[in-house]
Amino acid sequence: MSRIGKLPIPIPAQVKVNITEGVVFVEGPKGKLQMSIPRRTSVSREGDKLVVVRDGDDDEAKARHGLARALLANMVRGAAEGYVKKLEIQGVGYKASVQGNVVTLLLGHSHPIEYPLPPQVTVTVEENTKLTVSGPDKQVVGQVAADLRGFHPPEPYKGKGIRYVGERVIRKEGKKVQ
Repeated sequence: MSRIGKLPIPIPAQVKVNITEGVVFVEGPKGKLQMSIPRRTSVSREGDKLVVVRDGDDDEAKARHGLARALLANMVRGAAEGYVKKLEIQGVGYKASVQGNVVTLLLGHSHPIEYPLPPQVTVTVEENTKLTVSGPDKQVVGQVAADLRGFHPPEPYKGKGIRYVGERVIRKEGKKVQ
């Protein structure tokens, strides 16, 4: 049996879970999420816990068992606490700003880069160079952070660009003059 899939998912008091016709709805203080249950698995609520059960004993059922449990656990945690990714911009003249649901990045290009945010995701900017991406859906928060970083990843010679907080950039030595 899957070591991940067999673990029950505790439901915090502030989170509401509704299971109807193969779809799980999770609502909490940070937002609302929904997911269709992967085939070959089923979800039931036992008191204040969610339990994922697989239908069958072949490789596909085993793989989807752990997947369904992990996705549901991420949904419950995201609705209760939310997820956060932090980015920092390094480089002279590089900065970011947020107006409404659009992030504007000035990264040394001839034009500003505007990135529209998906629903339920918020970006805050501190000191023009520190970005905080937050929201209830782990996958969407990670994708937004990766998209923002992808506009100007840190380059290896001077280290300029957008990086995750704590990310270590391996620096290269420049040309040597003889």
